[in-house]
Amino acid sequence: MTAPLDVSGTGPEAPPESVLQGASGKAISGRSLGQIAWSRLKRDKVAMAGAATVIFLILMAIFAPLIVGLLGHPPQEFHEELTDANTGVPLAPFGGMSWEFLFGVEPANGRDLFSRIVYGARISLLIAFFASLLSVVIGTLLGVVAGYFGGWVDTVIGRTMDVFLAFPLLVFAIALVGAIPESAFGLTGDSLRIGLLIFIIGFFNWPYIGRIIRGQTLSLREREFVDASRSLGARAPYIIFRELLPNLVAPILIYATLLIPSNILFESALSFLGVGVRPPTPTWGGMLADAVRYYTLPHFAIFPGMAIFITVLSFNLFGDGLRDAFDPRAR
Repeated sequence: MTAPLDVSGTGPEAPPESVLQGASGKAISGRSLGQIAWSRLKRDKVAMAGAATVIFLILMAIFAPLIVGLLGHPPQEFHEELTDANTGVPLAPFGGMSWEFLFGVEPANGRDLFSRIVYGARISLLIAFFASLLSVVIGTLLGVVAGYFGGWVDTVIGRTMDVFLAFPLLVFAIALVGAIPESAFGLTGDSLRIGLLIFIIGFFNWPYIGRIIRGQTLSLREREFVDASRSLGARAPYIIFRELLPNLVAPILIYATLLIPSNILFESALSFLGVGVRPPTPTWGGMLADAVRYYTLPHFAIFPGMAIFITVLSFNLFGDGLRDAFDPRAR
């Protein structure tokens, strides 16, 4: 006989741990925001393809000497015997492309185009990454301070943002880079140019992320966990660094991935205008500027142009995927 059904509510209660177990007997555990975002990101094949391409480009820049040693020639090595002495045009068809010179050779001097593109990734990614890092650090700190304190602090920082946003950055960059001497601040040559470009691009782009972080902070400062910290006697620095900033990681990370490609384009534009890193150091923008003189040789412009296009597109796709993954309204 089966036991009678207890409807009085006085029967033995199930132990608490059994409530926390599923049908398989395993304990049920919650997922963090990072775990949820990662599961969403993995389902986005386009974003994962962009992330894989970004990782490939970073590894290519890091191991550029090894890659060039295996597949190319030193980027500053001339092969003038491969070009016509009068016109500078490569003697071999298709711009001199071969198993020895995968992307062909540059007109006039015969330098390996593949090697210069690989080494050019170092300059573009280095400047874009550290300029973005500088913008994120300044914009995040000032945005959080403006959003949390409000009042005259918010007014001063907000008007400063307006001034920076109205500033003609490209004109200023051209004027400043042209006015800096060959040696300054203990730096010379490429080191000085790279440091100067990082400062100009990073320092004058912080208001974009600053406005985003300020808006997020205005919303977070009215949340219950911030009120609880205040009621327990927490001071402003503790609330900013221990309560607000951890909840701003998602928008900071997303905007940083979207800021890097715009900085790559800006550095390429400065190199194209001749005020970036000086020759013979290879940069993608500088190679495009040199290709203008040889418009009958499309390979000279196609390969550096495609390098910029693929890099910017990959970062944008990855940034869009991160934004969707961290969106709490996403399914």
